[in-house]
Amino acid sequence: MESLGDEPWDVVICGTGLQQSLLALALSRSKKRILHIDPNDYYGEHEAAFSLQEADSWIAVHAEGEVAQDLNAEDSSTTREVKVPTHPSKSTIFKNASAWKHPQAADHGLSFPRAYSLALAPQIIHTRSKLLEQLVSSRAYKQVEFLAVGSFFVFDADADDATSKLARIPSSREDVFSAKSIPARSKRSLMKFLKFVIDYNSEEQRHVWQGHEHIFLSEFLTTCFKLDENLRKYILALTLTLDGRVTVVDGLAIIHRHLTSMGQFGPGFCAVYPKWGGLSEIAQVACRAGAVGGGIYMLDTKVENDSDSNTDELSFKLSNGLSVRTTRLVTSQSEAASDTQSVTRLIAVVNSPLQTLFEVVVEGAPTPAVAVVAFPNTTSPEHGDSTSPKTPIYALVHSSETGECPTGQSVVYLTALTAPQSAQQLESALSALLTAAAPTVGPTPICLYKLQYEQSLSPQESSISTRGGVSTFAFPSPSPNLAFDDRCLDSVKDAWKLVVGDHYQEAEYMVFQERNGVGDDDDDDTYDQML
Repeated sequence: MESLGDEPWDVVICGTGLQQSLLALALSRSKKRILHIDPNDYYGEHEAAFSLQEADSWIAVHAEGEVAQDLNAEDSSTTREVKVPTHPSKSTIFKNASAWKHPQAADHGLSFPRAYSLALAPQIIHTRSKLLEQLVSSRAYKQVEFLAVGSFFVFDADADDATSKLARIPSSREDVFSAKSIPARSKRSLMKFLKFVIDYNSEEQRHVWQGHEHIFLSEFLTTCFKLDENLRKYILALTLTLDGRVTVVDGLAIIHRHLTSMGQFGPGFCAVYPKWGGLSEIAQVACRAGAVGGGIYMLDTKVENDSDSNTDELSFKLSNGLSVRTTRLVTSQSEAASDTQSVTRLIAVVNSPLQTLFEVVVEGAPTPAVAVVAFPNTTSPEHGDSTSPKTPIYALVHSSETGECPTGQSVVYLTALTAPQSAQQLESALSALLTAAAPTVGPTPICLYKLQYEQSLSPQESSISTRGGVSTFAFPSPSPNLAFDDRCLDSVKDAWKLVVGDHYQEAEYMVFQERNGVGDDDDDDTYDQML
């Protein structure tokens, strides 16, 4: 252990969030001396996945709105002092966390705590995401099991009975023409729009939307494609935007991604989800690759600045008594921006598999493990409330195939913009969803355990600080979006360039050959191992 402090490290990475972990993966073949530490006793940081016991410990840290300062990025100034955490990661990104357990939870089927893996960042990954490309080119994908994201639904509060309140969103030609709830004339209008979106950025189609880039997509759908209210709800739901105010330029790009991702890895789905906790699983796989490449990992290791730090080297004292030195420090921003809009999340463990949400609707498609349900606004699905803000609620429903709950149960992740009544609106949406998805025979599903919290954003630009020969780099906090945002990968590459220096080769980034002793019989072109 003493030898760890003998020579300076090429980089010290603090935190095992997705971006720090992907950086460790990117550096795993660089022959750099890498020390990767985390003050927490778990992997994943903002993207962690917790057992019920771990969730309770996390809640104890994030129950209050005001928390102490943690390791965070400095701004672009070249003279700011680097701060390092002296306690487990406690940030203002998460706050107001609380949990609830059914009084008779065990009688209704709640299992032991480690039977669950609740994800703080349950983002779906579209099959055309650059993240998947990089996992394939780096050979890390073979250690991750990906599951299909199946149907997208819209909750229809005006439907005659509970069993018809979940309307599946058609997103292909076959879907549209087989949908019995859409009139023939509306089907033609919808098909015209879907055909347009597939090729919307071509020279032939740009004239349709250019000049309208910054108006709301809902207005564009009405004026240019004559889509009725129900069809507009379908289209807007596919954007997964939490404020419902998506512009034409952003909305078309999102829907184009959805449609063109369909069939990339097989019929019937456009996105995937990593088994065993979502992005947390990818972070752990990336960290393992870093360890195989020679990186040293220390969880549950607190650090503090050493008085020996200067303009040529940073010096840190670790909680295990060691002192380490480096000229490159990479961490994450943990302080919420003052002007950011937060989201409220509700995670519910349900004592039912909710099988109607996971049906195979396309021949040859895999059984989905994730379903998406959109509530077009936060008006109470049960009672109605005209004073409620008109912003959507989304529910990502995970089957037990995700490994996040035992067989016969499911996990529901609900998200809405934070507002005075958002917690109650999420509860109302959850109740309505369980009623609508209940089996035709038997009791309505009940919740066994709930975890609720608010999530904010740090400034969304990476922070880089330079002082003499020392550089620090801090990733922004992850987006609370429901779909993975490829833009965060740009920050990972920027950090990689900082560490490897001026002699980097672009073509080598995240492109690795098989390690000795690892077979290469898999067909990378078809990505068979990804599903």
